[in-house]
Amino acid sequence: MPGLVLFGRRWAIGSDDFVLPGAFELFVRLVWWIGILVLYTVHKGQFNCPGGGLLHSYLLGLIILLASIICVLSALVYISMQGTISNPGPRKSLPKILYTRLLLYFPEFIWAVVGAVWVSDNSVQCEKTVINGVIGTVIASWIIITFTIIGVVIVFDPLGGKKTFYLPEGASRNLESSQSGQLLYNVKSSATRVWEKRIRLLCCCIVQDDDHRVAFTSIAELFRCYFSDTDLVPSDIAAGLILLHQEQDKMENCPKEPEEVLCHSPSSLVTDDLDAELENAAHYMLFAAAAYGWPYYVYTNPYTALCKLNGDCCRNRPTDSDITGSDHHNFHFGSILKITGLQYRDFIHISFHNKIYEIPFFVALDHKKEAIVVAVRGTLSFEDILTDLSADCEDLTLEEVLENGFVHKGITQAANYIYRKLINDGILNQAFTIAPEYKLVIVGHSLGGGTASILAIMLRNSFPTLRCYAFSPPGGLLSKSLADYTKHFIVSVIVGKDLVARLSMPNMEDLKRRIVRIVANCSRPKYQILLRGCWYEVFGGDPDDFPTELDGRSQDALTQPLLAEESLMVHRSPSYNALEEESHSNSPPQYPHLYLPGKIIHIVEECSSRRLCSSDIKYTARWSNETVFSSILISPKMITDHMPDVVLKALNSLSQEHGSCLSC
Repeated sequence: MPGLVLFGRRWAIGSDDFVLPGAFELFVRLVWWIGILVLYTVHKGQFNCPGGGLLHSYLLGLIILLASIICVLSALVYISMQGTISNPGPRKSLPKILYTRLLLYFPEFIWAVVGAVWVSDNSVQCEKTVINGVIGTVIASWIIITFTIIGVVIVFDPLGGKKTFYLPEGASRNLESSQSGQLLYNVKSSATRVWEKRIRLLCCCIVQDDDHRVAFTSIAELFRCYFSDTDLVPSDIAAGLILLHQEQDKMENCPKEPEEVLCHSPSSLVTDDLDAELENAAHYMLFAAAAYGWPYYVYTNPYTALCKLNGDCCRNRPTDSDITGSDHHNFHFGSILKITGLQYRDFIHISFHNKIYEIPFFVALDHKKEAIVVAVRGTLSFEDILTDLSADCEDLTLEEVLENGFVHKGITQAANYIYRKLINDGILNQAFTIAPEYKLVIVGHSLGGGTASILAIMLRNSFPTLRCYAFSPPGGLLSKSLADYTKHFIVSVIVGKDLVARLSMPNMEDLKRRIVRIVANCSRPKYQILLRGCWYEVFGGDPDDFPTELDGRSQDALTQPLLAEESLMVHRSPSYNALEEESHSNSPPQYPHLYLPGKIIHIVEECSSRRLCSSDIKYTARWSNETVFSSILISPKMITDHMPDVVLKALNSLSQEHGSCLSC
């Protein structure tokens, strides 16, 4: 629902968000009140000790204060339970109750100070039980006050005062065009500055140069564009994700049409091609995983990795000319050796240098497949995250091949960095001098997969036989023309409901619209959605059949915007819309549709278990196309399906299954 308005500004919390925290505090207050009441009743006639008069008044005032807070909390929780996300009408009296609750913090604060002073007074000689009870009361008071302050900081919206400029439709209609334009510019600038400050705060531990400042501004603009047109609070988004996940599970459980099943029955020629590519992918995924260095090796071998790496830290030490960047105690290089099974002499170049748009990679000789392998590391640092989030588009023109191709800006700059190192520094020339008959293979996972794909496009003219294997690459990477061009030499491997492979700005906009639509039309209160959703995610069962206002509507009606849905979108004036349309009418879209590179192998679980800890999993693979990944799927495995160890496990399982079938 729209954010709660208190003290003349919007807050990042809804009027229906007080049920669960309010119920928890109510339970604590009740236990506390009963304990103090029992303590006062038992020791009622025993306050003749030094300081006992103040103690008697303190306990009596505390009982009355707690009783008042309990009554207000009960009303707060009850009112917050009323209505639905898009129907805040039954909760219109909640701000008054909240003001009352906030006023009660003043006497509670005074009472906490009085209790602390009384406890610290050495002249008090009352019974030990009473003193311990007061100490517990003082500690509980300060804990609740501290958590309240933390909560206020968390739900504080720096743009809360600015949001109100969007809301009054009628008032904004009378504004002159210049006034409206200036107002729009001020709000946009304020929002961008707020996001930029947040990003700088998160990246405070890294050295910041001009590239970082440009990236901060670009990423802040991206977040501002994405969040500026909705009035959802974080709990609304959580409820929407829960509803979407259960809706998706219900659709997956529906029996498929016979034609839909038959369309996935591949020919023997396609199956043979798929099996060969799966075998190659399983082999080269080791190189892509090894590029992560010791963090991946320790993650996959938590009990023995450190001992093994410590034992080898003084051996196989590369010379300064072989390696660039920091590798303390030789842990990165030692991990790469153990994961790939190669010898030191097989490595041509290793770079652990890491800055924004400059990511680590290594070049090695793979004698088993007779290939020169360029392996690019995926996201593992704040600099890598900034590269990922630099999602503006830029042109990539290939002479005599393709014109006006759009690519992901941050990943393209990372590919340019590696391209310059490989060509200008003569790394590939050195490799082909050693093994002139070998073919060139470029691999990477996640950010590394996207970088490897664009790097392969850049090197394609110079090395026509090169191959690229992109494991779980970002979805918003290449324009349609470039994606089609890469089908001849790039293979992308996606596991399950991987989020990153579906991550693009158009897909994120689609997810936002789906969230707004489903939460606006669910006729259950938010606390029920969250509680039942948590139960479903943890313990499974059948998807809950949440009644919605969408039930019974015709398909044509579903394409029309709904009134409840419109209430969750920021109302804009006609001049605002005109300015937006005018600013984009003569320029290409900032975030056009971008797609996965090359041919796509989609690996899914045959009998998908909803348990994250399930170990007995069987996989199946098939050729897919980019349209399958045009929508973000909500699942507990949307993150784990992206992890390199899960991708490697799935590929090894399929490769072993194919090998056992051949032996039979």
